[in-house]
Amino acid sequence: MKSHARNPRPTSNRGRLIAAALALTSVIAAVSVWLGQRNNSADESVSADLPAASAALAGPRGNTGPVSALDKTFLTKVRQAGLWEMPAGRLAQTHASGEAIKRAGMHLLEGHSKLDELAREDSEALNVPIPDQATPEQQGWVDQLKNARGQAFDQLFVDLLRASHGKIFITIGEVRATTKNSLIRRLATQTNNTVQDHMDVLEDTGLVKDATLDDVASTIPK
Repeated sequence: MKSHARNPRPTSNRGRLIAAALALTSVIAAVSVWLGQRNNSADESVSADLPAASAALAGPRGNTGPVSALDKTFLTKVRQAGLWEMPAGRLAQTHASGEAIKRAGMHLLEGHSKLDELAREDSEALNVPIPDQATPEQQGWVDQLKNARGQAFDQLFVDLLRASHGKIFITIGEVRATTKNSLIRRLATQTNNTVQDHMDVLEDTGLVKDATLDDVASTIPK
């Protein structure tokens, strides 16, 4: 009669399979721990580099180079330009007869608001004092604009502002080309872009006269 006892071989094979699975699980766990430690180390390394990268993207900070007498004069001029051109821009919204003049006035307000903020920041960072008032001449220009209306205001506005922007445009180029201070260089670049925009919108009014351009040309050193 045949025996019905179970064959022990399948049990032995199953045991070996279980042992192999446990060993594989241990290996996977060890690799996972190692990878986790490696990733954490990499993350710490990247995080350590982030402040330097952020600082580079933020641009120059602090006193980053000597400040010349021309740099100081330029900082003053930028500040004083805003102190009279922003009021002029506001007057354009109520005194002008043409939409092109009002548009130019808005460009003055927006552009010089940003420049004025930048100039005050640089003044503090570089410890260079700047004035809180426009020059007497500039204040006189604002008074003239206050007393003008309609087309007379339009023409006076363009005459005064286009001449003023043309003259400072010359100084901007000299400062940008020669300054050794990165904050002044940044301010000169921004001022250049702003003044270019303002000259464009003033010229778009169609009211710029040859006499105004001749006046600007007369201030260029020969």
